[in-house]
Amino acid sequence: MNPNGPWVAWFSELSAGDVDLAGGKGANLGELTQAGFPVPPGFVVTSAAYQRALADAGLDTELARLAAEVDPSDAAGLAAASADLRARVRAVPMPDEVRRAVLDAYHRLGDGEPVPVAVRSSATAEDTAGTSFAGMNQSFTDVRGDDDLIERIRDCWASLYGERVIAYRASQERSRSNGRAPEPALAVVVQRMVCSERSGVMFSADPSTGDTSRVVIEAAFGLGEVVVGGQVVPDMYVLSKNGRPDGPRLLDARVGVQSHQIVRGPDGDDIRVELSEEEGSRRVLTDEEATQLARLAVQVERHYGKPQDMEWAVEDGRTYLVQSRPITAMGGRRGAADAGGAGTADGGGGAAVAVPGQGGETAGGPGAGGAAARTGRGDAGAPLLTGLAGSPGVATGRVRILRSPDEHDRFQDGEVLVAPMTSPDWVPVMRRAAAIVTDSGGMTCHAAIVAREMGVPCVVGARSATTAVTDGQVVTVDGTHGTVHAGEQAAATAAPATATPVTAPAAAQAGAPARPAAETTGTRLYVNLAVAERAEEVAALPVDGVGLLRAEFMMVDALHGRHPRHLLATGGRAEFVERMSASLLRVARAFAPRPVIYRATDFRTNEFRGLRGGEVFEPVEANPMIGYRGCYRYVRDPEVFALELEVLARVRESSPNLHLMIPFVRTRWELAACLEVVDRSPLGDHRRELHRWVMAEVPSVVYWIPDYARLGIDGVSIGSNDLTQLMLGVDRDSETCSDLFDESDPAVLDAIARIITACREAGITSSLCGQAPSTHPEFAELLVRLGITSISVNPDAVDTVRRTVAAAERRLLLQTALQSLGRAAAR
Repeated sequence: MNPNGPWVAWFSELSAGDVDLAGGKGANLGELTQAGFPVPPGFVVTSAAYQRALADAGLDTELARLAAEVDPSDAAGLAAASADLRARVRAVPMPDEVRRAVLDAYHRLGDGEPVPVAVRSSATAEDTAGTSFAGMNQSFTDVRGDDDLIERIRDCWASLYGERVIAYRASQERSRSNGRAPEPALAVVVQRMVCSERSGVMFSADPSTGDTSRVVIEAAFGLGEVVVGGQVVPDMYVLSKNGRPDGPRLLDARVGVQSHQIVRGPDGDDIRVELSEEEGSRRVLTDEEATQLARLAVQVERHYGKPQDMEWAVEDGRTYLVQSRPITAMGGRRGAADAGGAGTADGGGGAAVAVPGQGGETAGGPGAGGAAARTGRGDAGAPLLTGLAGSPGVATGRVRILRSPDEHDRFQDGEVLVAPMTSPDWVPVMRRAAAIVTDSGGMTCHAAIVAREMGVPCVVGARSATTAVTDGQVVTVDGTHGTVHAGEQAAATAAPATATPVTAPAAAQAGAPARPAAETTGTRLYVNLAVAERAEEVAALPVDGVGLLRAEFMMVDALHGRHPRHLLATGGRAEFVERMSASLLRVARAFAPRPVIYRATDFRTNEFRGLRGGEVFEPVEANPMIGYRGCYRYVRDPEVFALELEVLARVRESSPNLHLMIPFVRTRWELAACLEVVDRSPLGDHRRELHRWVMAEVPSVVYWIPDYARLGIDGVSIGSNDLTQLMLGVDRDSETCSDLFDESDPAVLDAIARIITACREAGITSSLCGQAPSTHPEFAELLVRLGITSISVNPDAVDTVRRTVAAAERRLLLQTALQSLGRAAAR
């Protein structure tokens, strides 16, 4: 710690483990700084400084008492109390030693000059079960001078008594036996301002396809908010990570369309500056600049060990890394092993990549308005529109052009939504669309992110979509290659290798060929499911039920990208129950009376920090894959799990085919504690008919299965992805170690065999819901030979795996018969 004691910590003194001291933002900036990345310099006013200021003013207990008296259901009273409490905090004098430490650090940051800084709240939570808070997380830019800085820090402190925080604390106190939730605390980040000349985002994997061999960069002039807000069509640069001996190689440079830029004005406020057509069509980055950024992206990914979503900015020719977080939404994952080789145009899984001739620009180049500008109605194969690949897949439907979500009454289910750009209030319409096309935006805009989460094909940044097509026109949207073709027949030329999403049950489609009768098998074939919208379609397949209903994907979809605890903290408990119940009921009814196994939320902190409000509730972990997740999370912080159990109980009242599966169980004691939570919940009333499963992902399950059975577990489902990575000690998402990840490794197969045998001996069912049976039918045959009870696969693998299972069972019967004949002949 620096000479200013516990009140101030420089980024260079912090790491990812310092969340309690520096909050999430501060700890992450410290981690990047310590690793040597180009982060704008700064320091953190620690949570200890906040606590000292309130203690000196005698407000620590007084604020808690006043907040506890507020009725969060009284909106007017809550607002008045919040305003009063925030005013009290703003009036708190900053202790002299804290003030000296802060101003000393500020003066050092500016070499004695009043340098402009950004002042941002950085929330932290005490390390106790079920405790966190939902801060307002206020931020201030271009703060200058001693007095202004001190006032903005106090404003950040005061944000801890916003209406949402008070409501959340009230809900925590109701759920605690002692009636008290610990006081929240707040750190404050003070960082030198970067007045960006150019900025944007970059991904160390292609977010639209999941191709981990690519780096995708989006760039715009001025401040980066125009990129993330979808206000312009940014430049997009796609690079191969290992395209040259010295690192990344540029594969594609698409020049965007930028009508304006946001810059810092003379008075410190952001101002909009209009760009001429010539200015807005210039390339933002040179080939070499894009390559240098890609090198930085690869280095950051290597440091964190996961694909990263980064924000960058350029000021006075120097590149800064402003933020880095794990990528939270990607298309189907592909890696370097199946990327088709660096420099190929059609095998790499990139986002609509067209390999440049020499200069790195797509055909047409900036002089032709770039790839995103092309439209045409010439030959039959030419697309009507070309944009950016926002979300993979192909879908055909009739166009519906909407200028505002207020026009939702005009939209029919299964139509193609064409809009200038989307924002969160468009989501109800987007959920009903067969595909989405937007004029503006890049791969990080709202339309692309939400479409990827929902599995809806999407093309963004098509510029003239709202004028080039007409209402009622039939088009085919290819979200994998970023094109829109006229008519239905265009699907074959657009993306022959991509399965077209179905918007209605297969049996209900007019003219659809009759499905051959499914073979009956002794081994049950279940299906994996992630979103309620596909329930009826998938239920029409020849499957025996749902072996894995992923709660976290359904939750993201139902709650529109909000972190569930953020929703609860803002008074959304009833909304949580209603939305999740509706989604689960839709799935359960579609499959009834076949069983539906609901896997409770398997939160991993790196994946869910990116949800709205998630940064407040998720700790930063060095190894989140083996960290705070699954069964242990339910025991330590049961708030969300308790609501899930309430939802399950409600749905089972009308559809009792819904059952519970608990993921990532490490030990007997945590499972016993978790089952006690289940028994005390409303779901406990369903104990007689409820099936309780556990996931077998941790190698310790091989030892504990007999004990799990005695605790009342009815079935075990093997998660082969996690089991493989923990058996072999290899991160399943690591590109560097991808050659080591093998679900068919003898050690993994031995563990699977032991699990199946232990389940049979304990009298409980065994299943497997990993990826291997969906992609390797021979793996499914091995499971049959081992005696597994059921297999759960992805919907597109149902027919193949069922045929494989049936053939394997016939071979086993034949072998058994032949062996019996041989023994009889020997006698």
